[in-house]
Amino acid sequence: MSSLQTFDHAVDVLVVGSGAGGLLSALVAAKRGASALVIEKSHIWGGTSATSGGGIWIPNSHLAQANGISDSEDLAFTYVRAQSADNVPDENIRSFISQAPKMLKWMEENTPVRYLSIPYTDYHAELPGGKPEGFRSHLPMPMDGRLLGNDVLTLRPASPAASLFGYINWNFTETTSLLLRVKGWQWMLTKMLARYYLDLPLRLMSKKDRNLTLGNALVGGLGFALKEAGVPIWRSTQLVDLVRDDSGRVLGAVVEREGQRMTIEARRGVVLAAGGFERNKEMRAENLAVKDPRMSGGQVNNTGDAINIASKNGAGLMNMDSVWWAPVFSVPGEERGRLSTIERALPGCMIVNQIGKRYLNEAASYHMVGSQIAANNTAEAPTQPSWIIFDANFRYKYPLGPVLPLMPDFMLPKAVRSILHRSATLAGLARRIGVPAETLEAQVARFNGFAATGVDEDFQRGSAAYDRFYGDPRVGPNPCLGPIETGPFYAFPIYAGDIGTNGGIVTDDKARVLDEDGAPISGLYAVGNNAASAMGRSYPGAGVTLGPSMTFGYIAARHATGAND
Repeated sequence: MSSLQTFDHAVDVLVVGSGAGGLLSALVAAKRGASALVIEKSHIWGGTSATSGGGIWIPNSHLAQANGISDSEDLAFTYVRAQSADNVPDENIRSFISQAPKMLKWMEENTPVRYLSIPYTDYHAELPGGKPEGFRSHLPMPMDGRLLGNDVLTLRPASPAASLFGYINWNFTETTSLLLRVKGWQWMLTKMLARYYLDLPLRLMSKKDRNLTLGNALVGGLGFALKEAGVPIWRSTQLVDLVRDDSGRVLGAVVEREGQRMTIEARRGVVLAAGGFERNKEMRAENLAVKDPRMSGGQVNNTGDAINIASKNGAGLMNMDSVWWAPVFSVPGEERGRLSTIERALPGCMIVNQIGKRYLNEAASYHMVGSQIAANNTAEAPTQPSWIIFDANFRYKYPLGPVLPLMPDFMLPKAVRSILHRSATLAGLARRIGVPAETLEAQVARFNGFAATGVDEDFQRGSAAYDRFYGDPRVGPNPCLGPIETGPFYAFPIYAGDIGTNGGIVTDDKARVLDEDGAPISGLYAVGNNAASAMGRSYPGAGVTLGPSMTFGYIAARHATGAND
């Protein structure tokens, strides 16, 4: 590229993608005196972050310390290093662990986003460095979306799996209270409905909920801070290519904005934060075990554009076969899978394969369960889909994805009814789903025996701290085990899916993109699911997607604007 290259627009830092990592990176750059611009491929902003739970995994945070929790960088490193892939450098893990608490504190000081450190156990707390008492996972506090003005209308809505009836935002406390129908749940539900339906005049014009919770609260707060700092978000603007000089330094980018191609100069750097490739059919076919994009909970614009463009410009790629695994419900007519987080740990249900046999600990983390569904999928005993088996008691007490309790079967949406199987007997249910009746009956009988003793002799369901976190504390001796004994009996399909890919562009401890020889490409950074995760193929705890994304976004912006640490 000639030194005489001219640009249509110029900023110091150009951020590609409007998820939490990208928004935070742009804000850090702006607060350090740089001009910044965020471009977003979609007509709505917030990325997959907006549809997530908004949780971030931050070891040794000031919020955890305020709760009297003892933690350290060394403990967290020991815990992550043992689980991460061998090709992830120690320096990348240590960079995340040391900078994550600083990022969280900076965000609290510079945005309206507020987090709570919660007693949410690490997913593998039994490992060295793990924390069964939790407080490394943090959840965002709700935010009043009216602060955003009209921008709230273009904020990507929460996932149907993370909202009441698919459109009313709720927080973790509300979810748990309604899930278990604890004392006072009816009054809580009444207040939630009143808050939503009495939001006038918006309710007459839009289904948008301005009570922002979970991922909507996180990106909403970052978006508000960006607006206050004068940083624009250009929606419907897609990255087409990078602009480089003869030395290989990235000078900026070619983009297409509302159908018009233009060039943007990025004097201090381009930060790629545009998500993974989980919705790209061709890239899935080439790299992933589960090929169907509909099995992903990632939003539909995550097609790997930035990863491919970086690769074309010399970036190295790593762990492209890796995803954030998740068991998902796939409802006909819906464009994305619904993550199953809580239901599998509740007493009175079990998962079987297509020959009627149980094969995993249903209450393990969604990453573990999703990966095991995929790994156990064989021609002799297919698991894609598997079946969640439950009875009338479970159906009455608990939700199962889109199958809501207290709602008669005939009132469920037609698409849900089309995949919900029911029979008065287990043998009849087995015939409906095509599994051997005698096998299913024997498996249920064995499972019921475990429920009586409280000990799952086959897969140890309920023995780990994480399992019990989502169990029903009112049930004993094991909150994750209950009998399946009261007809009618039900079966609902569940699949191996994901909430995004986590292999991608190779980066160093400063979030700089490395070429195929391991040298930094000057002026180019990658964070979030654009980059190969510092977690490797592992999932140590709730928030290890967003926590590192935001931390490396913080690191990238500081490095691009001249910070030395």
